[in-house]
Amino acid sequence: MFARRTILTGFAAALLAGCQTTAQTASAVAIGAIRVDTGPLAAKGQSATAAAIRPMLERELAGLRTAGRGGATLEVTVTGLYLTSYAGGQAVTLGNDTLESEARLIGADGREIARYPILAIMAPSYGGAWYRPDVDQRRIEALVASNAQWIRRAVGG
Repeated sequence: MFARRTILTGFAAALLAGCQTTAQTASAVAIGAIRVDTGPLAAKGQSATAAAIRPMLERELAGLRTAGRGGATLEVTVTGLYLTSYAGGQAVTLGNDTLESEARLIGADGREIARYPILAIMAPSYGGAWYRPDVDQRRIEALVASNAQWIRRAVGG
């Protein structure tokens, strides 16, 4: 009969072995172009918000461009935005704000090099005071900045 410590140690080792992944070396890929598609978000009835998010995300990711025309293309598709109900304070917050996207690196030959699902999750209070008239705009800006930061981290920029 196994001791409890042996069983727990074996379980922990198996869990850690299952969590290990092979990291793709995306940092070696020079990015020549960045494309942001907010069409899926617009198709969900959020066309005005999708139109506002696109230039924000392009601006946030512009620093990743490291190559000329011959480099890879970073394609980002924004697939979802959820702003929870918020009126200030923890007691009335019904969840977190989220911005979902997918970043893909496409090589100069058209092959997909890497794909990264990205989900930025933030408390609605990151947009500042709930009673200001531009609170939703600031919440979206905070989500876009967070999403771009996760994309930069994923592609090694």
